[in-house]
Amino acid sequence: MRAEIDQVTVRGIIEGITLHAENEVVGIVGPNGSGKSTTLRCVYRALKPDAGTVLIGGQSVHRRQDLARELSALTQESQVEFDFTVAEVVEMGRLPHRRDPARDRRVVAEALARVDVAHLAGRSFLSLSGGERQRVLIARAVAQEPEVLVLDEPTNHLDIRHQLDVLALARGLGVTVLTVLHDLNLAASYCDRLYVLDEGRVVAHGTPEEVLVPELVAKVFHVTAHVVRHPTTGVPQLLFDQEVTP
Repeated sequence: MRAEIDQVTVRGIIEGITLHAENEVVGIVGPNGSGKSTTLRCVYRALKPDAGTVLIGGQSVHRRQDLARELSALTQESQVEFDFTVAEVVEMGRLPHRRDPARDRRVVAEALARVDVAHLAGRSFLSLSGGERQRVLIARAVAQEPEVLVLDEPTNHLDIRHQLDVLALARGLGVTVLTVLHDLNLAASYCDRLYVLDEGRVVAHGTPEEVLVPELVAKVFHVTAHVVRHPTTGVPQLLFDQEVTP
């Protein structure tokens, strides 16, 4: 399903953001305060832009009554305040679909297994570590079976193995994925295309190879980057120096 952001503006934060994604993984990268999370908040309706439109499947997200069946979001504000079990938290992702209890149980079990938390199903969510909670919330988003998946810093709190597992999972779903990532090397490895934001505007977009070049990294992130090739995948990876080379 196609997700489109067209000339979206939130005063004082982002201005004229335009991007699209369709059955691919699109990453949004940029320095702190560049407007990445604000852009995603406009997609999952946590924030209504002052101007511009956000479309899912050609229709405005603010006019869709069935958005929860098509879009799932893992946000930085995702929280569970009550003492639910892990399985109960993931079952919440089935609320937009509840028609077939047997199928719901199967989907929940599969989602738990895919993020390596099946062994925690009976545990209290509030008793989990930060990384375990993050994986459970990702399982909930996956159990929703969306056609558009929005992930705001999905690798937060995760060790390297689970960072790789989660991004491989998102890529393997075969749906439209919009994700904010701080790690440029993870973005290069798992995203089909990247949009670079700086001071609330898109300053570059394209494939990781087109976007992650030393000149742009120096200008936007204020570090020197050396581009190398991953020895097995061939995707560009960056080695950094703290000082920007004149």
